[in-house]
Amino acid sequence: MDVRAAQTLTSDNELFYHAFNASPIGITLENLEGRPLFANRSLCSMLGFTEEELRGKHCADFSPPEDAEKDWALFQQLRAGSINHYQLEKRYFRSDGSLVWGRLSISLLNSRPTPLVVAMVEDITDKKTTEEALRSSEERLKIFVKHVPAAVAMLDCDMRYLQVSDRWCVDFRHETSQLLGRSHYEMFPDIPDRWKEIHRRALAGETLRADEDRWDREGGTAWLRWEIRPWKNSDGLPGGILIFSEDITHRKNAEEALLGMSRKLVEAHEQERTRIGRDLHDDIVQRLALLAIELEGVQHDLAPELSRRIDDLRNQATQITNDVQLLSHELHSSKLEYLGIVGAIKNFCREYCEHQKLEIDFKSHDLPAAIPSELSLSLFRVLQEALRNGTKHSGVKSFEVKLWGTRDEIHLTVRDSGVGFHPEAARGGRGLGLVSMEERLKLLNGTLTIESQPKSGTTIHARVPFSSSEDSMRAAG
Repeated sequence: MDVRAAQTLTSDNELFYHAFNASPIGITLENLEGRPLFANRSLCSMLGFTEEELRGKHCADFSPPEDAEKDWALFQQLRAGSINHYQLEKRYFRSDGSLVWGRLSISLLNSRPTPLVVAMVEDITDKKTTEEALRSSEERLKIFVKHVPAAVAMLDCDMRYLQVSDRWCVDFRHETSQLLGRSHYEMFPDIPDRWKEIHRRALAGETLRADEDRWDREGGTAWLRWEIRPWKNSDGLPGGILIFSEDITHRKNAEEALLGMSRKLVEAHEQERTRIGRDLHDDIVQRLALLAIELEGVQHDLAPELSRRIDDLRNQATQITNDVQLLSHELHSSKLEYLGIVGAIKNFCREYCEHQKLEIDFKSHDLPAAIPSELSLSLFRVLQEALRNGTKHSGVKSFEVKLWGTRDEIHLTVRDSGVGFHPEAARGGRGLGLVSMEERLKLLNGTLTIESQPKSGTTIHARVPFSSSEDSMRAAG
């Protein structure tokens, strides 16, 4: 070998040595007996041995027996020429007796004159620790799902059951053995497409929930409250979803039955109001008017002092007639039938202002051409109750009333600038009126909002969903 060739070889050897030691992955060159000849710094650091200490050991000395057995079996195949490389995840003993995880990659070098084996070891202890923690967490989750006193199902990314709670089996009438490994959609073929879309969104990472959701299935209608959450597997990747479900069908049926009874009670109440209103108008008002006329007739034949007393009685009879007539109009809502809600409210506000000596600024806009009678009547009663409460408690002589519509709702507000009150605290006193308004609106899926503070006035806001009110009336019929 000439001098230049020797220098080149020396330079190449130095370059290899520096690369060998600079590698962040542990590397060792071994003979065909499995004994290290060279080891780089990364491997020595990983295992806590010096290179000299490693040279005196066999590769099987670094691992627990079960791991060493797998490694040596593959090493024998490599040495026999059956394979020329292999990979294995295994544990290694450190010098202090602790264990680390390594990903071993071994290849055969057919070097001359003696073949060698190069082994590269990547420290994957952190990865394995994380995987084990996630695996343990997954097992604990399965145990939790099984025994939680609620209907819970754990499914994988293909919507196959991994675990279900005992309550899930009771609620949905399946045994655990029937469910595990089976598709959710196979077990419940009548699941609507909108729920399948919710499942897809949950598998993509969203958490979704519903307080009440209708499910029309072959056996009838069921109502569910549910929440769906994604879960991750030991690789940190999406593993599937958890479905928390509660069958609230009995509760919904009871609520609907109660709403039906409430609706019938309101109807009976309205019928009785109408009857009393007509009786007052057709009988009492007429008799009071006749009494006033008769008093006026006898007044002329009496002495001046007695005539003045009769005149006072006649005026009182006239005032009582007006009061009873207004009460009759309030009780009997016939004007809604032929004037519509806007006309009826205008008429009522005019009569109420004349009787109570106050002012009402009424505005309306963007209302649909036709409003169901039940909706009109409920809003009309809310207006009456709000004005009566305001007149009695606010201490003011002016109100603002606004009635308007949006794309799918109708709104009514009654506002005053009076003394105000605490809505919750007031339920003990004027609370019956507030409850009455709320219950009427609830029958139409509507809401009542009260904004008030002492010395800051009061705004009562009734909101009724126009389309859903029609649906609810049909459903309750």
